[in-house]
Amino acid sequence: MRMRTVRVLSGRVVAGLVTAAFGLSISLPSLAAGQVSEAAMKEAKEIWQTRCATCHGTGGKGDGPAGAALNPKPRDLTSEEWQKSVTDDYIEKIIVGGGQAVGKSPLMAANPDLAGKPEVVRGLTRVVRDLKGK
Repeated sequence: MRMRTVRVLSGRVVAGLVTAAFGLSISLPSLAAGQVSEAAMKEAKEIWQTRCATCHGTGGKGDGPAGAALNPKPRDLTSEEWQKSVTDDYIEKIIVGGGQAVGKSPLMAANPDLAGKPEVVRGLTRVVRDLKGK
C-alpha cells in the first residue's frame, strides 16, 4: 500500500514539474484508466435499465419492447462474435454518439449528455461486456 502511495505522489510531483517548466496543464485521473467507481457503476446500471433495455432488452438480446417496432432490429449484445469484433472505444463511441457515430443505424439513439461523464460511459461499456454469452 505504501509503494502505491509513493507512485501516485511522485506522479503528481512530475506533473507539477512539467506544468511549471512548460506551462502545460496536466490532469491526473482520480481512478486508474478503465476503473469505474461504485457510484458511476450504479448510474450506468440505472441508465441501462431506463434507456438501453427499452430496445436491447434487459438481457441485451435486442428483444426490448421498443425494439420490436424497429428496422433494423437492435443488436444482440450477447453475441460472442460481435463482442470479439468491437473495442471498448467503439462501444463508448456508440453510447455517446449513437449509431450514426460509427456508420450504423440512426435509430440507435445518441446520449450526448453522457459525453461529460466518461466514467459512467465506461460503466455502461462494462454492462455491455458483461452480457457476452448470456
